[in-house]
Amino acid sequence: MKSIMIVDDTAFTRLVLRNMFESLGFEVIAEADSGEDAVKNYCLYKPSLVLMDISMPGMNGLSASRKIMDMDRDAKIIICSAVVHRETVIKAIQAGARDFIAKPLNKERIEWAVQSVLGTGT
Repeated sequence: MKSIMIVDDTAFTRLVLRNMFESLGFEVIAEADSGEDAVKNYCLYKPSLVLMDISMPGMNGLSASRKIMDMDRDAKIIICSAVVHRETVIKAIQAGARDFIAKPLNKERIEWAVQSVLGTGT
């Protein structure tokens, strides 16, 4: 089973994402509320996919994505953010993200992105 780590500083968003992923048949093996925790948890759990918010206190999602990619060039990261500007999307891809999902969250868009990045069907 493909495993997911959810990184978002908002507990409600993590809960919504967990419910979406579990309803799609994925296992959420870790959550983090900061970039620092995302990097630590990535090392501990080695998830198949990381869904990463950008705007968080402390280390933001772009910096955390770069650190994860420095540790594991094969890491699969999808950035999920309400900040949707062309420059932000470009920075996310440059940081190693395989896709960018705009908030508010849409289950069909998340499902498509995850299947595309992981190369799986549910």
